[in-house]
Amino acid sequence: MKQLGSILLGLMLLIAPGVYAQAKTEKIPVSGNCGMCKKTIEKAAKTAGAKEAVWDIPTKLLSVKYNAKKTNSSKIQNAVADAGYDTRDIRGKDAAYEKLHACCRYERTKTYAEVRQ
Repeated sequence: MKQLGSILLGLMLLIAPGVYAQAKTEKIPVSGNCGMCKKTIEKAAKTAGAKEAVWDIPTKLLSVKYNAKKTNSSKIQNAVADAGYDTRDIRGKDAAYEKLHACCRYERTKTYAEVRQ
């Protein structure tokens, strides 16, 4: 019985690093202004596969945790852009931006990717 416990513990130790290696945490700059923006940005990130998504209004940083085997930063940023919000690398869709509530419309600037071109 003691040997079985040791074998199970050994298997768990071998499997655990693979499970944790898939989890990724990232902070992505996202433009926005208010609590309505926060709700929309976080929802968009979660629909793109983020397990956790928290957008901080003062810093304008979206903190996401996701399984790297199921999604990635680009997919999450595309979903946020589809909702009308500019991210570090992707400009929000113009049509979606125009549909944002007046208080959610932020001053648009070029994204990092647009500046690099």
